[in-house]
Amino acid sequence: MFNIIIPARYASQRLPGKPLRDIVGKPMIQRVYEQACLSGAKEVVIATDDQRVVDVAKGFGAIAYMTSDQHRSGTDRIAEVIKLRGYDDDEIIVNMQGDEPIMPPQLLKLAAEHCANSDADIITAAEWIRQSEDIFNTNVVKVVVDDNNCALYFSRAPIPWDRSNFADGHTDGDIVDRSYRRHIGLYAYRAGFVKQYVSWPAGKLETLELLEQLRALEHGRKIFVFDTLCDPGFGVDTEEDLAKVIDLLSA
Repeated sequence: MFNIIIPARYASQRLPGKPLRDIVGKPMIQRVYEQACLSGAKEVVIATDDQRVVDVAKGFGAIAYMTSDQHRSGTDRIAEVIKLRGYDDDEIIVNMQGDEPIMPPQLLKLAAEHCANSDADIITAAEWIRQSEDIFNTNVVKVVVDDNNCALYFSRAPIPWDRSNFADGHTDGDIVDRSYRRHIGLYAYRAGFVKQYVSWPAGKLETLELLEQLRALEHGRKIFVFDTLCDPGFGVDTEEDLAKVIDLLSA
């Protein structure tokens, strides 16, 4: 069994009021919550920084908490909910981002299953990049793994760097050859690990890249990366993303 906690930040810089933006008649946070509930999770909890999100979430029947506005990351918000809910250290927690309204429920379940059967501290997911321009897009996080599918590094930069073909960060033609993975912002871990993680200060790499998973790597922890076997959808970060998901669900 596993629990899902959905961190939902209202004060998004690129898309203000993101959790409550309408998607075909429902606020985004409700769309995310409904996908989570289809995964078979024992409990789905919303953790937010704004009372308006709490009120709306409770209105559609969700468990929701108003967490501290001092949290620097979604994982910090999750740690607060773990304490409030009294989860045991061995409980599996799936971190589902609050801006993933079309995340397939089977990926959430699969992440939890990997967590139950792995010695890795964190389970996360990736998909093969299909568009060359995504390799150079800093909003598309790349991950490099070892032969056991454990993460070596995450970056907003193009990794691995194709020295023979890249010049000044650009290339001509199609360079996608199953060498580049896009990280999917989905995590599964034990509640006890989350408590440890939030006790560590932000690392240098995490601060440079603004990628919180690097904190675990800087502390020598293992992150297992599984490849998605279905379309993982996409996060809604901009007005363009919002329009895209509205068109998709309208169809």
